[in-house]
Amino acid sequence: MARLLQDPSKLHPSEWYTANRMQRAATEAQKSRSECNIAESWRLVDEIEKTTQKTQSDVNKKLEQRREEIKFWNQELDNKLEQIVHETEILLTFKKRLERALEGCKEQLVIAQKCLLYRQRRVGIDLVHDEVEQELVKEAEVLQGIIALLGRTLEQTNEQIRRNRSAKYNLEMDLKDKFTALTIDDYCASLTNDTPHIIYADNAMKLEGNFVSPEDWIDFSSRNVEKADKQRNHSLALKALIDGILSQTANDMHKQCEMVNTAFSNRVKEVKDAKHKLETLLAMVMDEVASQEKNIAALKKAIADKEGPVKVAQTRLEARNHRPNVELCYDTVHSSLMSEVQEITKNIQRQDALAQAQTELKALSCRQLSLEEEIKVKENTLYIDEVLCMQMRESVYIDNY
Repeated sequence: MARLLQDPSKLHPSEWYTANRMQRAATEAQKSRSECNIAESWRLVDEIEKTTQKTQSDVNKKLEQRREEIKFWNQELDNKLEQIVHETEILLTFKKRLERALEGCKEQLVIAQKCLLYRQRRVGIDLVHDEVEQELVKEAEVLQGIIALLGRTLEQTNEQIRRNRSAKYNLEMDLKDKFTALTIDDYCASLTNDTPHIIYADNAMKLEGNFVSPEDWIDFSSRNVEKADKQRNHSLALKALIDGILSQTANDMHKQCEMVNTAFSNRVKEVKDAKHKLETLLAMVMDEVASQEKNIAALKKAIADKEGPVKVAQTRLEARNHRPNVELCYDTVHSSLMSEVQEITKNIQRQDALAQAQTELKALSCRQLSLEEEIKVKENTLYIDEVLCMQMRESVYIDNY
């Protein structure tokens, strides 16, 4: 009967208590695990927060250091840029000095060549390779050498200006990139966790192939600075060289110009002295011509004056030759008449001095013509040297530029 009353599907009370204990134990265990998990989570959250803050703080410090580093190099590059720009501007003024000096040399060379050309118009004995011509040829050679030297120096200066501008361009490009990088890093430094519009960037962790190392970054700017310093030093050396060349060439040109001018002055003085002596000789010859002309006139008059007496004597002799018979006597009268005719005839024959005088007059006339032509030669030479050449050379101005 007891077996009939007992339901086989029902659990024993002990099992019920056991089950309750197990539920309580499991719940308490779960609760304990949960509490541990919560504690660990808070610890982990706290640790992550501290780590994140520390990492972010480190990044902020490195970002600030990086900004300072960029600023440092930016200042270095800016200083070098200012220096190279200043040196290039100065070098441009030196280039202008070279150009002016080169132009001045060409003008002076043209004057020297014109003087040589003008002096080819000298004629006769004055067309001589004198000291003036020697100094003019030397001046032309000196000027041609200086022009070649200045031309080479100008080419060197243009090349240095190009190199300076190349260094300037590299500095400007580097500065431009530094400015962009500093602007970006300034923006990054301004970001905080509460900054609006911060986003997740899926590709931010991707490293592109054009990333460079910090060492390469420093080396790049260092090379730009070194190149700028190198070109600046070359510019300083070139300026000193240009100063020396301009000073030396100006001295050489001035010295040679003085040599030519002195030679011209001496030559003009010599030609004037020669012309004066020729004019003195011409005056003397002209005086002698006048004297000889008077002498010839006197000789001709003397000859003419002897015609009457000789005619009288010969007429008398002719008349007395017609005396008759014994009256045709060779008396003292006839003898005297014969002597008179012979004497007058002899004296007339001695007037060959007239022919000699006429010959001398012709020679004197030739000498006069020769002297007059030579004086014209000297006048032509003086006009060329003193008027054409020396007055043109007064425009020559030599400066150190």
